[in-house]
Order: sequence, then C-alpha cells, then structure tokens
Amino acid sequence: MTRVIKIGGNEMNKPGFLDELARQIAALQAAENEPLIVVHGGGQEIAALQARLGIEPVKVDGLRVTDAESLAVAQMVLSGHTNKAIVVALLAAGLDAVGFSGVDGGLLRCRRKSHPTADLGLVGEIVHVRATMLRHFIDHGILPVISPISLGEDGLTYNVNADEAAGAIAGALSAGVLDFVSNVPGVLQAGVIVRQLSSGQAEALIRDGIVTDGMIPKVRTALAAVGRGVPRVRIVDLAGLSSGGGTVFSG
Repeated sequence: MTRVIKIGGNEMNKPGFLDELARQIAALQAAENEPLIVVHGGGQEIAALQARLGIEPVKVDGLRVTDAESLAVAQMVLSGHTNKAIVVALLAAGLDAVGFSGVDGGLLRCRRKSHPTADLGLVGEIVHVRATMLRHFIDHGILPVISPISLGEDGLTYNVNADEAAGAIAGALSAGVLDFVSNVPGVLQAGVIVRQLSSGQAEALIRDGIVTDGMIPKVRTALAAVGRGVPRVRIVDLAGLSSGGGTVFSG
C-alpha cells in the first residue's frame, strides 16, 4: 500500500533535517518496499521571504491569507527552492525522486476556499487529485515530491494548505498510511504522547484546550483523512517516523 509522508516548513530549516529525513525514507523503502509520496509545506521560508520583500504576512485561524504578491512568493519558495532541496536530499540517499507542484499536469485541482469571517484571497481547497498521474510515477519506482500550489477550476493558481493536500492525495490513492511529520512527537496531554485518538476523543481534547493553536487544524486534517478511508494516520516527529512513534488516529 502507498504511504504518504507530509513534512512541514518548520522542521526543514533545522540543520541536517532533510538528510536525516531522506535516510529514514530510504530505510522505510528498503524495509517495506512500498510506494512513497512526499508532500511538503514551507511556511517559515515563505514568511522570511515576504519580510525581505516588505510583504506583511496575514493569517486567519492558522490559514495564510494570499494575495497575488504573496502567491508569487509561495510559488517561489514551495515549488522552487523547497521542492528541489527535498529532491536533492532524496537523490543523495539513493532514492529516485522527482519534484513538481499541484499545477503540473493539473495534478491538484481546487476551488477558492471560503471562510465565515474573512476573504482568504488566492487560497484553495482540493476538489480533485489526478491519481493516475501519481500512480504512473510510483508504479515505475519513482518517488513524487509535491508542492501544494494547485490549479483552480477557474484556471487561476492557488495556495493550498499542505496538510490538506496530503490528506486529499492519501484519500485519492487509497493510501495505507499517512504520516504528518511535525516538530512535536505527537498529540501531548500533560507532556505525554497520546498513542491513539478517536474522532470524539480528539474533539474533546480541542474543547478542553489541550490541543491548541496550529495543532488543531493538523488534528482535524488527520481525522478528515481517516474519514476518506485512510486506515492509519499519524502525527509524529522525525525521530518516531520509522520507529512506530506518534499519535495514531481512528474514526
């Protein structure tokens, strides 16, 4: 079964992170001989380049508001620098990797994302994944590395949350595993990793203020992936990726 691994922007800035990630992915490939797909974000680098260009980042409920200037920055960072840095690390680890965005080949099609209180601008939500394109690569032993910049039904280009893109890809491919690699080892309660969470338990932790801030959309995206039929969804850090760590979600 296919495994989808989503990596975030915060972790990729750490020295040695990409090399270690590539090493672990190569080890997983060798041990389990299963098709792999990597989806990535790049939030910190986007914010840093915006700052250098004098563009003020704006977020609503953890979602990046994206005007035309901000979209240009996101494309440069995600589909350019970050995507290729990951591909280089995977190639160095002996994996046959190729990088592209959701725009290429119309891989990820989206519509403008609505929000009850704000205009998010050029922010999209996935409505279709061209799964046959991804299967073509993985059937030939090639590891796709995907930037979540996506193509709108209206022909415009949109910024899509990388967690949401990974969940949509995992659902479309009937993936067996979806791993969200985070900078924390899983969902924490009183400093201890919660090893397994149902939908009801996760929502209770959110209501009680135990799951907060940026972990809330990650948890809900994990639950949405379970709802799409992905049997094993985890939030995990790099150290736990190949050792069975993290928090596993169920319906």
